Amino acid sequence: MWADAVLVAGKDLRIEWRSRVLTNQVVPFAVLVLMLFAFALDPARAEILRTATPGLYWVAVIFSAVLAAQRSASIEMSDGGSDALRLSGLDPAGVFIGKTAALAVQLAALEVVLMAGVVLLYHLDLRSSGLVVILVTCVATTVGLAAASTLYGALAAGQRVRDTLLPLLVLPVVAPLLISSTRAFEYALGSAVPEDKVNTVNPADGWPWIGMLTVFALVYVAAGLLAYGPLQEEA
Repeated sequence: MWADAVLVAGKDLRIEWRSRVLTNQVVPFAVLVLMLFAFALDPARAEILRTATPGLYWVAVIFSAVLAAQRSASIEMSDGGSDALRLSGLDPAGVFIGKTAALAVQLAALEVVLMAGVVLLYHLDLRSSGLVVILVTCVATTVGLAAASTLYGALAAGQRVRDTLLPLLVLPVVAPLLISSTRAFEYALGSAVPEDKVNTVNPADGWPWIGMLTVFALVYVAAGLLAYGPLQEEA
C-alpha cells in the first residue's frame, strides 16, 4: 500500500510541477480572495481585519482546496486515466493515500503563501507563543481537507456535473474543520480580543480545538481508506 501511495503521489506532484496550475491559477485565486475580503471589510479599520483574519484565511484555503481537488479529479478522468489507474492493480487505499498526500503538499505550499499574504495585507502580528499552535493547526487541517477533497472528488468524478457538484459535496463536510481551525487560530493570534489585551490570551487554549481537528482528520482518512476503492469502481 505504501509503495503504491508513493508512486501515485509522485505522479500527481510531477503533473503539477509540469503544469504549474497551483502557481499560475490556484495561488493567484487565493490571494485575490484575501484582497477582496480586505476591501469588503474596510481596510481603513485594522481592528476588523485583525478580528476576521483567522476565518478569512481558512475560507481562502478551503476554496483553493476545492479547485485543486477538481484539478486532480479532472486529470484522472481525461483520456481514460481513471480506467488505467483502476486496472493497474494498485491498492485503492494506496491510491487514496498517495492522492491525499500530493494534495496536502500543494495545500501546505499554498498556506505558506497565504500566511505571508495575511501578514502583509492584514498587518497581522504573529506571536512567538502561538507559533506551535499555528503549525499544528495547519498540519491537522491540511490532512483533513486533503482527505475529504480526495474522497469526494472520487465520488463526483463520474458525474457530468462534477465541476459544480464537488463544491456542494465538500464544503458542508469540511465545515467542522473551518470552525475548529478558525477557533484555534484565534487563540494563537489573539485576534478574538482587542489589540491592547492580546497578551492576556493564552494560545494553549486552542489545543482543544486542535484535538477536534485531529479527530475529524482521522475520520476523513479512515473513510477514504474504506470507501475510495468502491467509489473508484462506481466512477
